[in-house]
Amino acid sequence: MAAQEYIKLAQTLPPRLLRFFARYPPPSAAFSNLSQSSTASTNLNTSSSDSNATQVETATPSTDTSPAYTNPFSRTKNPITGKWHDPKFSLRRQAELVKLARANGVEDLLPSTPKGTEQRIQRRIETGLRVKGTGVGQRVKGKLWERTQKGRLEKRRVAMLGMPKLVQTWKQMGHGRGWKKWPR
Repeated sequence: MAAQEYIKLAQTLPPRLLRFFARYPPPSAAFSNLSQSSTASTNLNTSSSDSNATQVETATPSTDTSPAYTNPFSRTKNPITGKWHDPKFSLRRQAELVKLARANGVEDLLPSTPKGTEQRIQRRIETGLRVKGTGVGQRVKGKLWERTQKGRLEKRRVAMLGMPKLVQTWKQMGHGRGWKKWPR
């Protein structure tokens, strides 16, 4: 049943993801195939001329010289020369693959990448928002009108609270005659 579900899922994936998974199968599948090929294989030798053929198991070491599963999203080191090789996929292409996989619900099958959702969340937790002024005791610089807006609104609020008294004084003075303190 699980195989049929995987086949249906593969039929709905975009071609780009299909090509990626064909070339770099998910690590669980790669490790299961690797463990099967790395174990000593047993060959059954039977003699066709003898009707009571005896079965002899001979263990042959694996001739598989392919390296263990390598992540195409991370750099690798050549064990002979010690030279580091760049990832097979650039960060931009990694991000595009992660977005495609996330949209199709198969992001968990991709190898670990700095563009993956889990790594992004972990990095955000470790480093914070990293916008100037968002830390403890910091303020965002902002424009001049943004920096002075709070003071102006407070001054306006106080003036509105004192407005009934100001109107009363204005009426008593005769609508501005003898008015000495013009409101600012």
